[in-house]
Amino acid sequence: MTPRRTGPDYTLEAASPGPVCGVDEAGRGPWAGPVSAAAVIFDPARIPGGLNDSKSLSERRRAALETELKAAALAWGVGFASVQEIDGMNILQPTGLAMRRAVEALAIPPAFILVDGSWRFDLPAPVRPVVKGDSLSVSIAAASILAKTARDRVMIDLDRDWPDYGFAAHKGYHAPRHVEALRRLGPCPAHRMTWAPIRALLDSKV
Repeated sequence: MTPRRTGPDYTLEAASPGPVCGVDEAGRGPWAGPVSAAAVIFDPARIPGGLNDSKSLSERRRAALETELKAAALAWGVGFASVQEIDGMNILQPTGLAMRRAVEALAIPPAFILVDGSWRFDLPAPVRPVVKGDSLSVSIAAASILAKTARDRVMIDLDRDWPDYGFAAHKGYHAPRHVEALRRLGPCPAHRMTWAPIRALLDSKV
């Protein structure tokens, strides 16, 4: 009988030519702020316990794991694509840019890349897309945590610059406070002006 999977493991990495990095992004869907990505290469003998898709973890647990996995990883990198880049392109292109920047920030060049999702991004090594990869691969799960925590810090910084929008709480996603502030104040420089919900709110003038 095949043991039931209880979380991501190193199976996909072990079956790939190494060194293997996992890559994931955060922030493709929000109305404001950059998109972030992270890349992680692990030594299979030094993988922190409890890694999982960042969305399934509490903020406190993500913060603790961020410290652990940065200390344990053979290499890790984080990259961003700006609001201006997002507004100038289809969201897939800036997502790919952020991923490339994360991979290029690694201290060890990867021989193979596992990317969360179904899209084969153009990255500096052969790529294997993995649907639901953050629940299958520990490297992708770790990357999802680093991408999320890095982007959250950016949104907290943006909240200090534009406190009326509540970025620290909702991280730029749809939220009643965010909608109300946009209707009352209009967008700020952190907003994705080409995003359909932003355009609709501005056009409605309500």
